[in-house]
Amino acid sequence: MYKKIISLIAVSALFFGATVMAHTIAKKGMKADLVLMPKFLGILVFDQANNGAQEAHRELGNPGKLEFLGPTPENSVAGQIEILTTATTQGQDGIMISNNAGDQIAPAAKAARAKGMTVVTWDSPIPSGDGEQLFIAQVDFNETGMVMADMALSILGPGGGEFAVLSATPDAANQNAWNASMKEHLKDPKYSKIKLVDLVYGDDQSEKSYNQALALVDKYPNLKLIMAPTTVGIAAAAKAMQDEGLCDQVKVSGLGLPAEMVSYTLNGCAPEFALWSFVDLGYLSYYATYMIATGQIEGVAGETFKAGRMGYYTIEKDPTRDKGLRVKMGPFSVYTKDNVEAASK
Repeated sequence: MYKKIISLIAVSALFFGATVMAHTIAKKGMKADLVLMPKFLGILVFDQANNGAQEAHRELGNPGKLEFLGPTPENSVAGQIEILTTATTQGQDGIMISNNAGDQIAPAAKAARAKGMTVVTWDSPIPSGDGEQLFIAQVDFNETGMVMADMALSILGPGGGEFAVLSATPDAANQNAWNASMKEHLKDPKYSKIKLVDLVYGDDQSEKSYNQALALVDKYPNLKLIMAPTTVGIAAAAKAMQDEGLCDQVKVSGLGLPAEMVSYTLNGCAPEFALWSFVDLGYLSYYATYMIATGQIEGVAGETFKAGRMGYYTIEKDPTRDKGLRVKMGPFSVYTKDNVEAASK
């Protein structure tokens, strides 16, 4: 009986200890020099993510530095690798990467890890997972494809029609995953009258995206919808349709920022689109990176930590990749004329 009691106490202690360890609340004031790296500079949603990271930095009282460093759009792949390599050489404690270089950045990420640097991705992961400790996913990537397919169905109606995708860059892991997921969902019979005719890239540059949208209309005279899973692309495509007086003929949808899309939604060019909070994404990414870099969590599957005002999150196996861990933020918000004005303020 005595041994049974001791065993029960031991098991309870282990369980309690695991529970305490698994539900970690960040200690403030620990030092970690961190870098937040967007795909490239000059994009409003990435500035918003930086605002969220800066909020968390202040809140946690980190005496270290938080730098917001990104390449130019024209040099995004090589620029991201260079920034990561430089951060490693400088002995930064951690970096948060919205990856635009596919697996090309993996060797630099692995080198950073070998030097003891914390490498977390956000918004867009390293496809192979190599060199990455954790990915902060804005939403489930398979869900993104379904939302895109559903918005296309909603806009095109029961009669269906042709639509095309105006994506960001060919190496953007998040864009590629969303587009692949959407194609899978389109195999469902309920989407049978919707026809995807093309997928083009605007490289997340406004002028190129604008021109690509117009080229799609010229190439496909029966086109009824341009789906742009990128805030730059959707705004550029909507402007192109508005400028050419084509909003009644070709609608625009995808992932957009309410502040940039409000006028296009109210005038009917972009009747429906979706997004999540990039401020929250930057905030959550910072919390996770700070806690790993300061040794408060290990960054392993099963750990739960509190991200300040956003509450608790659990690290899990990323079901959308063969290898890699993720924290899923969520949720999606779908915007229409009924809610876009309030969200844009």
